[in-house]
Amino acid sequence: MDNNELNILKQPSWRIIDQSSLGPTFQALQSFAMDDTLCTSVGKGISGAVCRTWVHQNTVVLGVQDTRLPYLQDGISYLNSLGYEVIVRNSGGLAVVLDEDVLNISLIFPEAEKGIDISRGYDAMWELIKYMFRDFPARIEAKEIVGSYCPGSYDLSIDHKKFAGISQRRIKNGVAVQIYLSVREQKENRADMIRQFYEKASRHEQGLKFDVPNIKPEVMASLSDLLQTPLTVQDTMLRLLHALNYLGDRLISSQLDGEEITLYQQYFNRVLERNNKLLEHVR
Repeated sequence: MDNNELNILKQPSWRIIDQSSLGPTFQALQSFAMDDTLCTSVGKGISGAVCRTWVHQNTVVLGVQDTRLPYLQDGISYLNSLGYEVIVRNSGGLAVVLDEDVLNISLIFPEAEKGIDISRGYDAMWELIKYMFRDFPARIEAKEIVGSYCPGSYDLSIDHKKFAGISQRRIKNGVAVQIYLSVREQKENRADMIRQFYEKASRHEQGLKFDVPNIKPEVMASLSDLLQTPLTVQDTMLRLLHALNYLGDRLISSQLDGEEITLYQQYFNRVLERNNKLLEHVR
């Protein structure tokens, strides 16, 4: 593991907030409020470094740019017909899919103490994922996979097929580095579903304010397929905990506490209001 990223991941303790098995009542908007809350808490020194894990049932999370698609309602109606809820996240990027076989991990650090620049935060998450799957011979690369949904320079891939995407959010001296890991593929191919969403929401109209992604489902795959091993979210969680146990002196299981509960309600109200505002023109 790279020493620079190892320094970030080597924490005196890791506070573990596991929300990977809360079920269908746990909504994705709640997750965004959770990470904003924890960013603030860690940035203020109320909490040490946090690792939060989360899973949501059939949800498509749009980026702000997606809300500018000319036929967005058609795209959303298509996703709803497949049983997917549609929300807009409070950070950049484009549409991603969450379901019971996608594990999301948020690593939340104090920025002021460590001086974490953007690339260093991304590299730390990449190093962690490589460490988690170090027993496999596959090479995990970080580079943009053209044709994937929500492409970025830190797409994680094996054999040029993307299985994960990384994002970051910074609030008040706290840094949240977030990743979604496609652990297993669903019956409905996620990439093909997003490809059809963009087709219906844009109708290939010319002169749009941003380039509509040209999704190629063949450039995306799950970890189970790429590693040729039947992994589950629970398997992946165990790998994560073993890795953090190696990197930190101790793991502390936790939930929100004290001032964080009040902060969470404030952030949740803000996230909910923003989501409703961005989608009000398609209701």
